[in-house]
Amino acid sequence: MSAAPNCHAHLDAEYMTRALTLAEQGLYTTTPNPRVGCVLVKAGAVVAEGFHIRAGQGHAEINALAAAGAQAHGSSAYVTLEPCNHQGRTGPCSQALIDAGVVEVVYGMQDPNPQVAGQGLQRLRDAGIHVRGPVLESQALALNPGFIKRMLTGLPYVRCKLAMSLDGRTAMASGESQWITGSAAREDVQKLRARSCSIITGSGTVVADNPALTVRSPNIVHAVSQLGADSHPRQPLRIVVDSTLRTPLNAKILQQPNNTVFASTQNTSAHGGAAVWSLVNSTKNQHVDLAALIDQLGTRQHNEVLIEAGPTLAGAFMQAGLIDEVVIYMASKLMGSAGKPLFELPLSQMSQNIDLTLNSMTQVGNDWRIVAYPHNIAVPYAHNNIPTQEPVCSPEL
Repeated sequence: MSAAPNCHAHLDAEYMTRALTLAEQGLYTTTPNPRVGCVLVKAGAVVAEGFHIRAGQGHAEINALAAAGAQAHGSSAYVTLEPCNHQGRTGPCSQALIDAGVVEVVYGMQDPNPQVAGQGLQRLRDAGIHVRGPVLESQALALNPGFIKRMLTGLPYVRCKLAMSLDGRTAMASGESQWITGSAAREDVQKLRARSCSIITGSGTVVADNPALTVRSPNIVHAVSQLGADSHPRQPLRIVVDSTLRTPLNAKILQQPNNTVFASTQNTSAHGGAAVWSLVNSTKNQHVDLAALIDQLGTRQHNEVLIEAGPTLAGAFMQAGLIDEVVIYMASKLMGSAGKPLFELPLSQMSQNIDLTLNSMTQVGNDWRIVAYPHNIAVPYAHNNIPTQEPVCSPEL
């Protein structure tokens, strides 16, 4: 009779949790690559750890192996994402683990990249390395929604951020909206911007509010500088949906570092020094083709896209089925019945309502952050239907 497995489920969870925490340090820098962390364990102790910082630099496994040196031989590697098996800007991590003499690999989730998709795990098995997982899969999935969706569909993960009063108003009838929420909520929005590859707004918002739409939080600047990277965070591409190119040439959004582009129906190459993408939807009264815009961002390897727009454009994206996640900051104030709604949605019957799955409701300063997922959106995985994978017990090595 074979010996009972030596199960250390709590240790698996502990080491994978640490790997996930490491991966989160690359939240603002790894795009278009995924955020990945790795912990090397030997004789019950962590001997080294690493995480991916930015594309073109070492992957999490490579950084951990370099930190471990000869100690990597005979160790177990806890990796949040299946080790890659192809030659990209860097070599395959699966082979690096084999060459280093790692005896076991525990993974958080399988890589959705068609160039990997189980092949990295198989390469490890073929080399005699014990492979098991997934472990803490739901947490691993939540770390890289944009990369996962883009690998599976070619499209980025689209997040729509909105701010409203307790009675569901986003602006006064005059258009005045600054500020509905407090400073803590606005700082939280900076985190959404910093993790996004691009930010989409509308010309109406630019004319009314004249936003810069930049990442400028000192906390984020400090977090990025701690990685030894550029002390200034990557600025997302700013996109203004502007059918008629009415955005003033002196708008703040045109004065910021890095690129701003216009998504328009006009057949011209530039406006105010910014490039113009002509994206005409002939079936929508010559409006900008929002689906084509999202498709183009996927082609440009954008993992996560943030919409910061008024009710008209936000409603158009929702009606087009292009929003994966809604993030609403709700202030404890009333703005009155004449104020503008959260979404412009011309619904007349209860059967037309758009169901949302509530994911979380968290207090941020004096406001509340509500995260929800539209039911009518075809996402690559159901956010609330992924069970946390129990760690797999392994026989004693």
